[in-house]
Amino acid sequence: MATMKFMCDAERCIECNGCVTACKNANEVEWGVQRRRVVTLNDGEPSEVSISVACMHCDDAPCIAVCPTETLYQRDDGIVLHDKDLCIGCGYCLYACPFGAPQFPKQNAFGERGKMDKCTFCAGGPAETPEEEYQKYGANRIAEGKLPLCAEMCSTKALLAGDAQEVADIFRQRVVQRGHRDGGWSGNPRAEADSLAYDATRQG
Repeated sequence: MATMKFMCDAERCIECNGCVTACKNANEVEWGVQRRRVVTLNDGEPSEVSISVACMHCDDAPCIAVCPTETLYQRDDGIVLHDKDLCIGCGYCLYACPFGAPQFPKQNAFGERGKMDKCTFCAGGPAETPEEEYQKYGANRIAEGKLPLCAEMCSTKALLAGDAQEVADIFRQRVVQRGHRDGGWSGNPRAEADSLAYDATRQG
């Protein structure tokens, strides 16, 4: 079975926030919850880059390890989902997640911040009916044979989603086309010293 993953190509992201809007529209999450966001590094400098961040559906997800109620679980295809009926709003998952993916609708104390919400890779969640699933977790596009809407709506194809091997192959091909014939880690004289993803079109 394929392992599903996200990857954002920082050399292609133009900080349009189309992925953020697509996620909001597809899942209709409640006010204050941001399943996906665009983060800009080195803002205003020549080395400025932007990346789209959400739950990365880690292979060994730390959020699952710290959850005291087993709210979080991982499917066979690697997608990390959560059961809102079990969540007590303790926030341990937020403290453990390196990407800040778990979100809470309220900023109150333990047990009062509401049920945790996060990116589901557009795979829904545990529910008895499709209507209840959509109300709690948003769209289940994976069940329809579709990719997450955030990746499908990315205008520059910076945000990739799908089978981890296929995503890696696409990025590997891009790296080679940009001039990193040895995978981007060697002293390629055509590449800029501080750019892993050198764009071959910048050559004189």
